[in-house]
Amino acid sequence: MNKMPLLLIEDTTALAEIYIEYLHEEKVDITHITTGREAFSYLSIYNPSIILLDMNLPDIDGMDILQYISDKAIDCCVIVITAYGSVPRVVDAMRLGAFEYLQKPFDQNRLVLTVRNAMERMYLRHMVNSYKSQFGIAEYNGMLGSSQVMQKLYDTIDNVATSSATVFITGESGTGKELCAIAIHQKSTRKDKEMVILNCSAIPKDLMESEIFGHVKGSFTGAVSDRMGAAERADGGTLFLDEIGEMDINLQSKFLRLIQSGTFQRVGDSTTKTVNIRYICATNRDPLEMVKKGLFREDLYYRLNVIPLKLPSLRERGRDKLEIALKFLRKFSEEEGKIFRSFSPNVENIILRHPWPGNVRQLQNIIRNVVVLNEGEVVEKDMLPNDFLNELTQNFSSDAIVSQHDYEWENLTAKNDRRDINKIRPLWEVEKQIIEEAIEICNGNISRAAGYLDVNPSTLYRKIKSWQDNNS
Repeated sequence: MNKMPLLLIEDTTALAEIYIEYLHEEKVDITHITTGREAFSYLSIYNPSIILLDMNLPDIDGMDILQYISDKAIDCCVIVITAYGSVPRVVDAMRLGAFEYLQKPFDQNRLVLTVRNAMERMYLRHMVNSYKSQFGIAEYNGMLGSSQVMQKLYDTIDNVATSSATVFITGESGTGKELCAIAIHQKSTRKDKEMVILNCSAIPKDLMESEIFGHVKGSFTGAVSDRMGAAERADGGTLFLDEIGEMDINLQSKFLRLIQSGTFQRVGDSTTKTVNIRYICATNRDPLEMVKKGLFREDLYYRLNVIPLKLPSLRERGRDKLEIALKFLRKFSEEEGKIFRSFSPNVENIILRHPWPGNVRQLQNIIRNVVVLNEGEVVEKDMLPNDFLNELTQNFSSDAIVSQHDYEWENLTAKNDRRDINKIRPLWEVEKQIIEEAIEICNGNISRAAGYLDVNPSTLYRKIKSWQDNNS
C-alpha cells in the first residue's frame, strides 16, 4: 500500500509534532498547517485521503472546514480533534461527515488505531471505486443501478442498439421500460432521427388508429385538417409503443401490416406511404397469457418478440435500492432548496427490506414526498409518509437494524428458488461479496458495517487482510 496523504490541521506546533511522531511508522505522508485560511487554500488544490482536524483554530471554527469538505464532496476521512467533546458538537460533526473524533488528551495507541481505521476505509473505498469504474456502471443513459442484473441489461442494450431488430420490453409497472427504450434509441444509429412515444393505455381506442397512422381532413367528426401520425413522424427513427397490450385487437392487424410491409394509409386516405421504422414495444402484462386469452394476436406477438428484454423489479436489485434512493434524495433536495444528504440506519434498513411493489416509480415518489414536506440533513423514519409505513410487511420491524447478511441471504434465496447445481458458489466467495457490499453501503465505515453484519470489526479487518495477502 502506498503512503496515503494526510493533512494535519493543528495550530499548536508542539502538539502537531507529537502527533507526527506518533504516526511516524504509519504509511501516511503528513502535511501540517496551522490555520483555517491555509486549510481552505490547501483543499482547493489537493485532496488528502485523511484529515486530522483541530476544531479550535485561531481564525475559524473547525466546523466551517467540515462544512466546506461536505459541500465540495471531497473524498476523504476527517478525524476531528477537540478538547470540547460535548455531545451536540460531536453529533454535528458526525452529521457533516466526520469519520471519527478524538478528545484531547489521547495517547499514541488511540491515534494510531483511528488513523489505521481511516486508512482501511479509504483503501476499501478506492478499491470499490476502481472496481466500479472497470466493471460497474451506476448510471446508464438515465437508468440507475450497478447491480449484476442491471449490468447484464446494459450489456444487452449495447448489443441490440446497433441493430434494427424489434425489441419487446416486459416488466412490472415502474421498472423503467420507457427509459430502457430511450436508451436503445439514443445508442442506435437512428439517434439523430425522432423517437416517437405512444402510450396505448392513455389514448382512447377510437383515436388510436389516427394517432398511429394519421388522418386526412373530414375522415371523421373532428378531423378538421390533415394530421401526420406517429408512424410517419418516426420515419427513419424509432416508434415506441408503451403498454401495447392495451391496443384494440382489431387495430393490431393493421399495426402488424405496418411492421411487415413498412407501408400504411392515413385514416380516410387511399394513398399508401412507405416508412423505415425501428419498433420498440413494452407491456407490464404477460403477453403469452394475453395471447392465450385472445386479447393479443399470436402472429403480432412473435413479430414483435424478436429481441425480448425483461426488466428486473426493484426488489431483485439488491443495493441498487440505496443508490437510487440517494440519487433521488440529492436531486430533489437541490430542486427544492433543501439540505438532505443521507438516510438514517433505520431508513436505510427500510429501503433495503421493503418489497417496493411500485418499483422505482414508488421509491421516487416516496423520496420526493420526504424532501418536500420535511427539513434536515438526514432522513429519519418519522419523515416517511404514514401510508407507506403502514404498507411495511408485518414480519419486518423497521425499528430493528437487521443484519446485512440476513438481507443478502434472503435476496439470494428468493430469486425464483433456482436449484441449478452449477450456480452454487464457494462459501468464502459469497461471504466476501456480502462483506464488501455491506462496507460499500456503509460508505466505507467498517465498524458500522460490522454492526450490521453482527460481527466484531476485527473480524472484518482480518478477512480483508487475508484477501489482500492472497491477491499479492
